[in-house]
Amino acid sequence: MHIRFDIPADPAYPGRVAAALSRVRLRRYGYIGAVLAAIGAIGFAVSRGFAWGDQISPLWITMILGGFLSMLYSPWVRLRARRRSSRYAVEGAYDITDDNIMMRSGSESGGIAWDGVAQVRDTPEFWIVYVGRMPATVIPRRLMSAEDAETLRAFMAERGLLQLR
Repeated sequence: MHIRFDIPADPAYPGRVAAALSRVRLRRYGYIGAVLAAIGAIGFAVSRGFAWGDQISPLWITMILGGFLSMLYSPWVRLRARRRSSRYAVEGAYDITDDNIMMRSGSESGGIAWDGVAQVRDTPEFWIVYVGRMPATVIPRRLMSAEDAETLRAFMAERGLLQLR
């Protein structure tokens, strides 16, 4: 297998990549925030039924507020990443073989050996490549031909790397 395709200098592309990678890394903050807000709301409701409820209310309100702020942290980071990364729009390319994934962006280049890839997750626009437990890079399906995308999908499925959404 040998797949090669170019990445145009699109100002929106780096932002989409940053958003996809940060969504994976920051998902836990949304979960933690939802749990904190739920515990705070339950604690606030229960404390209202007791005589000491007025003394404990600031704690529950703080938990609710902290939970909401934690849930808003991930979208805020993604928005900032999209805004900041738009100035990094340069032409690039991917060169994918049976052995590795080589990426070039402007004057920078790097690669990941398939032997080091732990899993690949499927998202609507990208395949997110994990090295260990951390997302390392993305492979944009939109910029590949349909035949190349299917060839790569079959290769990753054969190696047991592809995790569906």
